[in-house]
Amino acid sequence: MILRKYGYSGSEIGVVKVLASCRVDRAILVAISLVLLQASLRAQAASAAEGQQASATPAAASPASSATATVKPHDDRFVIGNDDVLAIDVWNEKEITRSIPVRSDGKISLPLVGEIQAAGRTPQQLEGDITERLRNYITAPQVTVMVEEIHSQNFNILGQVAKPGSYSLTVASTVMDAIAAAGGFRDFAKQKGIYILRQTSGGGETRYNFNYKEFIKGKNPGQNIKLESHDTIVVP
Repeated sequence: MILRKYGYSGSEIGVVKVLASCRVDRAILVAISLVLLQASLRAQAASAAEGQQASATPAAASPASSATATVKPHDDRFVIGNDDVLAIDVWNEKEITRSIPVRSDGKISLPLVGEIQAAGRTPQQLEGDITERLRNYITAPQVTVMVEEIHSQNFNILGQVAKPGSYSLTVASTVMDAIAAAGGFRDFAKQKGIYILRQTSGGGETRYNFNYKEFIKGKNPGQNIKLESHDTIVVP
């Protein structure tokens, strides 16, 4: 039927049939048919628009995806030492997650884990050690170890500088950095006679000379050595 082809519902077609059987004037019948057709088209357009809006709305993130932990990359060269402060995070385990300093014996203590060696291990290695201990109590533990504060890798600078003392290697990595961190020279500093003392594995010391006057003139740049933990810089 032609009316059904243009989207009329059964009730609307019935109305048209009744009007036709009552011999309503042809012009009135055509006008009523057009009104019904416009109403049907509007309804179809509104339905299509609602469908497009629903499909465009992004789906909410599932709890599993929002709970995924972000693991920061590690520097495998860094070795944890005594007095360093570690941030231990065990996902979904608030009783174990905490900030904790490494004791003077090189160990830390955690619930369920007990005492465990931290000094001499990299953060990634310590993660593996803690994870292995927790497998006895937690299914698939997710452990992250980050170094919050470094206190084990320090150097000393003594003598004729503005602020002699002990500094972290994170503040200064070379002799020139160390002099700057210590506030520069005092008036009578012997800038040509600076030296660095470094402990050797055999218990002795190695001495490295540093001539500031030469260095600032571009001579012997290799004397601005990279500092190591427990180095002592002496400015006479």
